[in-house]
Amino acid sequence: MKKFTYLLLALLGGCSLSPEQDSSCYCPATPPSVVAPSTNNQQSINQLLAYVAKLAKDRWGEDEFVEAGKHRYVKYLDGYNTRAHIDFDAGKIYVSTISQTQPEQKLQKAIVQTLLMPADPAHAELFSDKEAILRGKPFLLGQVLDHEGKPIEWEWRANRYSNYLIENALRTKPIKRGQAHYVEITMVNDHLEQREYQYAGLIRDAAKRYDIPEDLIYSIIKTESSFNPYAVSHAGAYGLMQVIPKTAGADVFNLVKKKPGIPTKEYLFDPANNIDTGAAYFYILKNRYLREVKHPTSMHFSMISAYNGGTGGVLSAFDSDRKRAMVKLNNSTPRQVYDTLTTKHPKGEARRYLQKVLYFQKDFNLGNI
Repeated sequence: MKKFTYLLLALLGGCSLSPEQDSSCYCPATPPSVVAPSTNNQQSINQLLAYVAKLAKDRWGEDEFVEAGKHRYVKYLDGYNTRAHIDFDAGKIYVSTISQTQPEQKLQKAIVQTLLMPADPAHAELFSDKEAILRGKPFLLGQVLDHEGKPIEWEWRANRYSNYLIENALRTKPIKRGQAHYVEITMVNDHLEQREYQYAGLIRDAAKRYDIPEDLIYSIIKTESSFNPYAVSHAGAYGLMQVIPKTAGADVFNLVKKKPGIPTKEYLFDPANNIDTGAAYFYILKNRYLREVKHPTSMHFSMISAYNGGTGGVLSAFDSDRKRAMVKLNNSTPRQVYDTLTTKHPKGEARRYLQKVLYFQKDFNLGNI
């Protein structure tokens, strides 16, 4: 690992790399234009997001609608009148309600739900307005401290803190469809590191299982989701490492797990399965799709780029013909491979992706030297 670290720093030492990448008793019936998602395990993430979006927009309006994403947890409650929104990049939590009937009570309940949200997304009811099942260690434990500076693990403390917030930090603002009541909670300064710690064991085991550098897995998760196990995207990806069931997930099931089908969203929302699947896909990239890449650092750059934009995208940055592309890649220095993938890759997102992952990995490497 140290040899790669020094080589990476030497290669990129002259580069400037930086990361780029919210009627009160409403009880929603399924709108005529929206079909409620089935319980089919292969239900499209876009269908699920569209279903939630339709119901939430009916209540909040287009301007105030907030959607779950890769670095953002959003959970609607109370007939979509109340919302919890966690911005993991900014380290902020916003709990809001547009209910005009007992808004403080609705808000208090939602704050408790958010502070005690389960670490396992399987119990979170992310794609409905149902309350999460509060069991086990809270996901936000240690990432938020109450007004006494104490971590919030138990319901009595969450209730007390929510009451404190409503008494001392409640705000209101007018919106097109009425008035919103909300509170804003600032997470602790090291909230990202707190989330990293939760998955250290899983990352270590997956890295060892597939012979993939730990810091690579850390940097991919930081880039993809900011260590948000609830992460979703319209690309159809789930969880910490943003695995797409029909592509990377199917490859892992078929080539590594030797099992038919593709992973379900429930499978990929489980942090252990998600990290295992993401690491296993790197194993496939290294030992199958990119096995002809000769230089280990060029391999490293190519694997990262392929994780985001596919092996075909990596090769097309060098030549339209795959065989000629591999020859050109192998005839290039690692520095030239990096330059090609960050300037000539057909997808702008993939060009930036390699930069972001290496920026984060350099930080993780420096911490390990």
